Amino acid sequence: MQGVGSEAGSGSGWGCSRVAMRPPAALCGPRFSSLGLLWALAVKMAVEEINNGSALLPGLHLGYDLFDTCSEPTVAMKPSLMFMAKAGSCNIAAYCNYTQYQPRVLAVIGPHSSELALVTGKFFSFFLVPQVSYGASTDRLSNREIFPSFFRTVPSDQVQVAAMVELLQELGWNWVAAVGSDDEYGRQGLSLFSGLANARGICIAHEGLVPLPPGSLRLGALQGLLRQVNQSSVQVVVLFSSAHAARTLFSYSIRCKLSPKVWVASEAWLTSDLVTALPGMPGVGTVLGFLQQGAPMPEFPSYVRTRLALAADPAFCASLDAEQPGLEEHVVGPRCPQCDHVTLENLSAGLLHHQTFAAYAAVYGVAQALHNTLRCNASGCPRREPVRPWQLLENMYNVSFRARGLALQFDASGNVNVDYDLKLWVWQDPTPELRTVGTFKGRLELWRSQMRWHTPGKQPVSQCSRQCKGGQVRRVKGFHSCCYDCVDCKAGSYQRNPDDLLCTQCDQDQWSPDRSTRCFPRKPMFLAWGEPAVLLLLALLALALGLALAALGLFLWHSDSPLVRASGGPRACFGLACLGLVCLSVLLFPGQPGPASCLAQQPLSHLPLTGCLSTLFLQAAEIFVGSELPPSWAEKMRGRLRGPWAWLVVLLAMLAEAALCAWYLVAFPPEVVTDWRVLPTEALVHCHVHSWISFGLVHVTNAMLAFLCFLGTFLVQSQPGRYNGARGLTFAMLAYFITWISFVPLFANVRVAYQPAVQMGAILLCALGILATFHLPKCYLLLHRPELNTPEFFLGDNARAQGSSWGQGRGESGQKQVTPDPVTSPR
Repeated sequence: MQGVGSEAGSGSGWGCSRVAMRPPAALCGPRFSSLGLLWALAVKMAVEEINNGSALLPGLHLGYDLFDTCSEPTVAMKPSLMFMAKAGSCNIAAYCNYTQYQPRVLAVIGPHSSELALVTGKFFSFFLVPQVSYGASTDRLSNREIFPSFFRTVPSDQVQVAAMVELLQELGWNWVAAVGSDDEYGRQGLSLFSGLANARGICIAHEGLVPLPPGSLRLGALQGLLRQVNQSSVQVVVLFSSAHAARTLFSYSIRCKLSPKVWVASEAWLTSDLVTALPGMPGVGTVLGFLQQGAPMPEFPSYVRTRLALAADPAFCASLDAEQPGLEEHVVGPRCPQCDHVTLENLSAGLLHHQTFAAYAAVYGVAQALHNTLRCNASGCPRREPVRPWQLLENMYNVSFRARGLALQFDASGNVNVDYDLKLWVWQDPTPELRTVGTFKGRLELWRSQMRWHTPGKQPVSQCSRQCKGGQVRRVKGFHSCCYDCVDCKAGSYQRNPDDLLCTQCDQDQWSPDRSTRCFPRKPMFLAWGEPAVLLLLALLALALGLALAALGLFLWHSDSPLVRASGGPRACFGLACLGLVCLSVLLFPGQPGPASCLAQQPLSHLPLTGCLSTLFLQAAEIFVGSELPPSWAEKMRGRLRGPWAWLVVLLAMLAEAALCAWYLVAFPPEVVTDWRVLPTEALVHCHVHSWISFGLVHVTNAMLAFLCFLGTFLVQSQPGRYNGARGLTFAMLAYFITWISFVPLFANVRVAYQPAVQMGAILLCALGILATFHLPKCYLLLHRPELNTPEFFLGDNARAQGSSWGQGRGESGQKQVTPDPVTSPR
């Protein structure tokens, strides 16, 4: 590597004009950091404990150099250069290979802040010198490619941010302001918080940075941010900031009379006296924050008191200078003017600071790694050759060590597994007490009974919109997902998760009411046996079947009587039996439909009805022939209608109906269907008809028979003194037509679930109509008017043709008078 320079007084340079540049003097200011002194004393105490003990490095002694960084990167680089100077000198040698290079130190403890650690971390990583910080928490330092030799005894900001977000979620705060200091610590922490908060559904209403130094011109933007927070509904402010920036923010918020809020503090300012000592701080509201846990150090105050007493003794200081001459003043800077007046009272506020243990533990982490490198045991450390920094670094990775009984370990990223306590400020003049109100061990645990708020009696609420109730989803308005309207989930949908923006539709086999958070299984719906309508129809069935069977029994008992013979004899009994089967067919309709019942419903109800109507058709044809045709023709046709040919008509009619039913079942077979849309809460199970035209054609045979019966009897003139059979047939066919014509609109408009009940009612009413108008009047005559059961009354002129076969003759028309009955009177 070559250097480029010029003689003094040269008139040429890199630019167009010569600019005189001189490195500024990096000096510490007049301020004194009591915490910095305590951290240095904690490191010194740990070194002395290790040197005086024999557990870690028996027979060896650790040495150390202590330097003040003054919280300035340029100042921090001076001791860094001194640390990397070749052992025994003050210079850094330039080599192509630093494998055998032996610097002044083997490891570095500190610095405290993330800002300085980012500067020194890259420098020490170049030489692979282990560096252990006790306060730098920015997540960037976990990057092993950039900072391979960096470790820390505090958790990464990633852990603290996760704890903060879980706290906000646990307390129901999803509408917050987020502020960070304008430095590496604040910007990185604010970025981590924003990303994780958005992922967890927490909206950041206002976001900004606190400028550093306090005199910056950007303070106007900070005042504007505070005004926005004060005017909005935000009640929670997350402040990820250094102590100096937090003091600046609170100074302006007190001056602007910001209404009390809940402040979620980062670890850097939660315990800082720069903030707690600010006038007016008790009025800012509630302060919550996470503080890393550590082991107690009860001997530390006594150790500090002893060291301060020795430092006040001039003879002791002179002896130190004589034994260990220090570096020149132009290297380390002038002596601290305040250090001669430090007392234990000046340091009492920071004696129990949480990072004192972190500085103490950092020394033990390095000592344990050195113990492993030197292969030390109870009797000593066998390895005697010099240890290089990179050799020590190899043993720093994943090293486990103990400090004050607390087990710690560096993970692959150089972080330790330390838990957090959730602290709450409880004001006790003049400073607040830090009360523990929870813990974070990968998961937050709150002790709500210990929490106190600046809003008396209740926990503050920080939400843009009210919490939606169960069964409601959020309709976002504006740019923030936390600002929304609550919308009810309609029936058939439900709210699956509390943060859903859309309702989730139920599956087709499920249902839900309005504003539901779950779906319910649909119950199968069909015409059940226990429903009132079915019970009523079963009672009607019992009536119709009982009447049909009673009429059949009566006809069989009086099978040789003129009345039964005039009604068709065996054909009449067959018709009544078919009518009973028609009534029984309605039992196929109630209950859960199955494939067999769906196929059998129409054939088993219409075929028996065809058998009944065909016998009535023969009866109507006989009446029509006897009244409308000449006697010679009538006698011949009547003989055919009463002989075996009559059964052929019945058979042909039933075959025709059977053919229609078979075509209906083959071409358009009904099937069991589950309909999920008809009913809101149930699944309708029913027999689905594929073709209503084919369904209507099944009725064609019966309708034609009924129509022919009606035509054959409607125009027949009754004869005086004879039973008017045409009237009964006419009314029976009218009952058939009225029933099935009414069935069509009723069936088409009733709910599908009750269509089987409509069919049952139509079948039973049709059977009852035929019974009541045609068969029951004859039963009445058989039981209550037996004197009318004569051939003359039922057969008229046919009685003479049959002669003695009836057992009675007929004389002159006026020899025997029959008194008409209201049931049998002519029309």
